[in-house]
Amino acid sequence: MSERLVIVPTYNEIENIDRIVEVVLGLPIKLHLLIVDDNSPDGTGARIKVLQSKHTRSLHLVERSGKLGLGTAYIKGFLWAMDRDYQYICEMDADFSHNPQDLPALFKACENGGADVAIGSRYISGVNVVNWPMSRVLISYFASVYVRLITRMKVRDATAGFVCYRRKVLEVIGLDKIKFKGYAFQIEMKFKAWKYGFQILELPIIFTDRKEGTSKMSGKIVSEAIFGVIGLKMASWFKKYKLDKHE
Repeated sequence: MSERLVIVPTYNEIENIDRIVEVVLGLPIKLHLLIVDDNSPDGTGARIKVLQSKHTRSLHLVERSGKLGLGTAYIKGFLWAMDRDYQYICEMDADFSHNPQDLPALFKACENGGADVAIGSRYISGVNVVNWPMSRVLISYFASVYVRLITRMKVRDATAGFVCYRRKVLEVIGLDKIKFKGYAFQIEMKFKAWKYGFQILELPIIFTDRKEGTSKMSGKIVSEAIFGVIGLKMASWFKKYKLDKHE
């Protein structure tokens, strides 16, 4: 049984799924891979079932009834992991915008590098984004600046979706209380981990925009992130964040 789990949410990722499974499970570290598929019309879930015949112990699948949001997909995966014995849980995209070769470094940061949360960061050492139009680079970069300004959280890539968590973090922050479903989910998870005093470490990565499939970004998701940050900050004024250091 591996202590490491990688969670990948999918919706219509048939172009990428074979390769992402083979690359992740072919890394030189022991880990398991969980796909959370939102009933992809293109047959992504069905393809995973075929691949499971090859990776009988290390490839897992959770199927949901439909497209229910990125945040809820990750929470479903986190809860699945916590029902088992995984100690280090990493989230990443299926489209190779997150390089699987960076996974060992993220796991290492949490296992013996002193981090409770390790973030694959696009902005900790400049702006490391490939194949995005300048308009999207600017929106993403200044979104992180905006989050730091409102929350005072010292994280340079608050919307990053390439993150490793120690199990303790997921147990403490209360997954049932996570409010947001889109990209604001990523901000909320980091904000609550920070408020509880967990150690957050950003590691530089190069983010490469997808070559296959289509982006899931929408105006509604951006709007949720913008206004959600203010709500997060205001709600934090009325909550006490106390972490028992002896746990």
